[in-house]
Amino acid sequence: MPHVEIDDKSGFCFGVVTAIKKAEEELGKGETLYCLGDIVHNNNEVERLRKKGLVCIGHEEFARLRNVKVLLRAHGEPPQTYRTAEKNNIEIIDATCPVVLQLQRQIKETYNNIDPETEAIVIYGKLGHAEVNGLVGQTEGNAAVVEREEDFCKIDRNKDIHLYSQTTKSVSGLNEIAAKLRAYLNPGKTVRCHDTICRQVANRIPNIKEFARKHDTILFVCGEKSSNGKVLFEECRSINGSTLQVSGLSAIPVQELKGKKSIGICGATSTPKWLMEEVAAFVKRELE
Repeated sequence: MPHVEIDDKSGFCFGVVTAIKKAEEELGKGETLYCLGDIVHNNNEVERLRKKGLVCIGHEEFARLRNVKVLLRAHGEPPQTYRTAEKNNIEIIDATCPVVLQLQRQIKETYNNIDPETEAIVIYGKLGHAEVNGLVGQTEGNAAVVEREEDFCKIDRNKDIHLYSQTTKSVSGLNEIAAKLRAYLNPGKTVRCHDTICRQVANRIPNIKEFARKHDTILFVCGEKSSNGKVLFEECRSINGSTLQVSGLSAIPVQELKGKKSIGICGATSTPKWLMEEVAAFVKRELE
């Protein structure tokens, strides 16, 4: 049987841990609790909490609710969500990650103090991502979101830029975008780059690369919706070409694992530790 090891540095970040803890505390009171969007981008964990009574809803349904409790997940929300809650007498259980909350405040302060005729805010992140929607909301929808150079068409070359980043992006990616943005702007225009990347997430890249080197094959456990998971999976695969992404037990290619001497199991900041443990137990059982 191969050696099977779980990466002890993988799993939920503290923001997700806090959100799930708050959800479980409220559910323990026996009351109905709604969550605006999936509490974490992992279907297995979402299903576990659904069985405990957590009801995931979208923004349209949220706008129709009255006199209920709604949990805001770690990704954060735009100001409009809070205004709707106040109007509809919705009690907010706010589990916004402190790192995201601080970033929202920074962007709002910048937006309130810039001259829109000569300055603009740009956010390096995934368009439509829940956290990014919350960040753009701090600018009344006026920030441009870029993820690659092709997105620069949204930016006025003749303005000075305040560049912020989605907290789960890579430091190298932010630096690359900043350099390309400086070259894109007209002469004399500047880019003020604010490094707003969560180091608990960013530091996982060197850690996961080191873990990937230690094993013949890597099972990277994460949900398909996880942006952080996509980044970490690619980093892992860049070191170990025998890296396989699995969302759960049914996705594990047992035949491909036969004959391997060492199998590593790791995951994203949205991957529950219990799921990685289930994967490890399954692999050991199947390869006995």
